Amino acid sequence: MTWSPERKAKQSQAIRQWQPWSKSTGPTTPQGKARVCKNAWKGGLRPEFREITRQIREGLAESQKLLNWMNET
Repeated sequence: MTWSPERKAKQSQAIRQWQPWSKSTGPTTPQGKARVCKNAWKGGLRPEFREITRQIREGLAESQKLLNWMNET
């Protein structure tokens, strides 16, 4: 939907009178602040999960070696 130049001018004038930016305060409750503080968080847990997985695999391999050694004796 495209706006005509007249409609754009009318909307622009209405917004300047309305001034929604002057009423914006952001979160005020601790819950709201806790929620928005994570807005820029992009994750970042994958490397940690990969490291944990690697350590688990190494531990399982060591356990398997020990079990094999115990079965041979």
